[in-house]
Amino acid sequence: MLELLSPAGSPEAVRAAVQSGADAIYLGYGNFNARRNAVNFDEAALQEAVQYCHLRGVKVYLTLNTLLNDRELTQAAKLVDQVSQMGVDALLVQDLGVARMCRQVAPDLPLHASTQMTIHSLDGAKAAADLGMTRVVVSRELSRDQIAYLCDRSPVEIECFVHGALCMCYSGQCFFSSVIGGRSGNRGMCAQPCRLNYGWGQTADKPLLSLKDMSLAKHLQELEEMGVACAKIEGRMKRPEYVAVVTKVYATAIREHRDPTPGEQQALAHAFSRQGFTDGYFMDKTGRHMFGIREKTPVPTKLFAAAKGDYSKEHPMVPVKLYALVAAGEPVQIAVEDEDGHVAKAEGPVPEAARKISLAREQVEEQIGKTGGTPYRCERALAQVDPGLSLPLSVLNGLRRTVLDDLTAQRIAPPERRQGAYHPGVRYENRKTEPVLTLSLHKADQCSKELLDCHPHSVSLPLDEWIAHPELVETILRAGVEPALVMPRVFWDRERSEMELRLRQLHALGLETAYVSTLAGIRVAQRNDYHCRGDFGLGVYNAQSIREYKRMGLTSVVLSFEQRMAQIRDLSKAMDCEAIVYGRLPLMITENCIIHNRFNGCGCQSDFQRMVDRKGAYFPVARAFGCRNEIFNSRKLFLADKAKDYEHAGLWGVRLLFTTENGKECLRVVRRYQGEGTYAPNEFTRGLYYRGVD
Repeated sequence: MLELLSPAGSPEAVRAAVQSGADAIYLGYGNFNARRNAVNFDEAALQEAVQYCHLRGVKVYLTLNTLLNDRELTQAAKLVDQVSQMGVDALLVQDLGVARMCRQVAPDLPLHASTQMTIHSLDGAKAAADLGMTRVVVSRELSRDQIAYLCDRSPVEIECFVHGALCMCYSGQCFFSSVIGGRSGNRGMCAQPCRLNYGWGQTADKPLLSLKDMSLAKHLQELEEMGVACAKIEGRMKRPEYVAVVTKVYATAIREHRDPTPGEQQALAHAFSRQGFTDGYFMDKTGRHMFGIREKTPVPTKLFAAAKGDYSKEHPMVPVKLYALVAAGEPVQIAVEDEDGHVAKAEGPVPEAARKISLAREQVEEQIGKTGGTPYRCERALAQVDPGLSLPLSVLNGLRRTVLDDLTAQRIAPPERRQGAYHPGVRYENRKTEPVLTLSLHKADQCSKELLDCHPHSVSLPLDEWIAHPELVETILRAGVEPALVMPRVFWDRERSEMELRLRQLHALGLETAYVSTLAGIRVAQRNDYHCRGDFGLGVYNAQSIREYKRMGLTSVVLSFEQRMAQIRDLSKAMDCEAIVYGRLPLMITENCIIHNRFNGCGCQSDFQRMVDRKGAYFPVARAFGCRNEIFNSRKLFLADKAKDYEHAGLWGVRLLFTTENGKECLRVVRRYQGEGTYAPNEFTRGLYYRGVD
């Protein structure tokens, strides 16, 4: 049966989820999770939650799904050891450095790939399996056909979000909150700037990036038939009553193999919605109809009060069988067995001969079957009673309590797991040489002869541009510069065959290096004989992730631009590392095309559209591979006058990221970074290299 996974942002929400029918819950512990603003759990509360859930047959998954620096990894290692011994059933992770640490510290603790890993293809699922993951939470943007394709071929379990908030950007690829407000969604502190108004003219008057909540309540049977292992409800920031309402609707629909009733659908909408719900991505139908905002509506007091009243009660959900033996001359015996094979037994006094009324079998069965007030539901009570015997009913009651207590102790006992130690590894000496200059262009016409005469180490272009201008490969090679391909950050399985054909064609022309931003991208590029350099989308934040990508065959990585320069300098670099030091930083990549929504059709003829925020700042919006959108920052990152800082950071390379610049502007920027001229943008930012992120 389809597992129902519910959010638990607080201890009360644990009870709400469990008593409403969840098969599993996910929660956060400490500060290393994607909902750091939730109540989360301290040690005692987490222990209690694990025992509460396991007693009732509910699994507990802990979220450790943020990017961590090296110091935090050491702290997280202690946390992982602790929760493994508590009996947490699995960890959700985003950071490959975290995954590497977990395999050292708790080798028996299952790992699930968080949706923050941006896995949306079979290659991504296979890569996760190679990393030791047992389950993948796929991107919310996938259609049912793509999900079915994955379920049919994936070596690991597939988990899908079925209800709750939709982010505009692919999870794990959003930098909007960090770059604009210093609060990183990849670090669990998203400020949700996508919920604000934006516009295409002078006024920010529309919620261009605010999607309705998703609801796949009508597709649960379909998901189960596909082979989806787990249906996930979003909402760790929501109140317990919301968790109870939504969980109960989904749990009932799954258990009874039906769609929600109109009344249940109404309950979902009253609990929380943004002008209704959408199943657009699942149905492969994007557009304006998917957008909505949270309107001011009164709290559904009656609905929530009823939900709280319901989950405040104990709903017996653990089926058990009880047995009794009352034999002459033998101590009375009672035993209990649960569906997991746990057995508990107890003995009492020897029954006496009856003086008047003998103890009846039916009487014993009725008495031992009284499990009210406990999590147990007596499925069957069987007794064997010799005739002519007497025994106080209080004895049977006491023995029943004893075996149920013993059964409880067995059910909440943590599994025996191996314990390991975290080994940060040897520290690598930073490079002392000046970093090479790498150029990332958005358009082929930015690549001039004069630009190549500046002798950068490499020039990279997106796949679409190489396909449109294959002759440029030879031009760049003749200039003694390495041509490089920027792999799409998002590509679905249905797009892979055509993409691989183009990759092979370009490789035959001499293009041999690819920048990759996802696990799937690594596999595809390597399968087509490309040397892989990790791009910013990998979110490389610590030395362990560098080691992991080196093990996977990458030759270099672009470090996360959410780090401070001091962190980059102190990072032990097991292989060549780059940092972006110029350009409009990418903020979002979206499946739902806001350019199409603006024009009510394809509007990609021009290079960039301009989206304006409420402060009058303009954000370039460009077409990305597969008719997706990429949104860039309004201000350019500029560090040419801070060259000593990045030159002394032990980097192999520094990267200039060109987007809206024309060829002449690109040339001026390159020369400035090579120490010539006085170019500086009119408005610029230092990014996060000096102020950092929360």
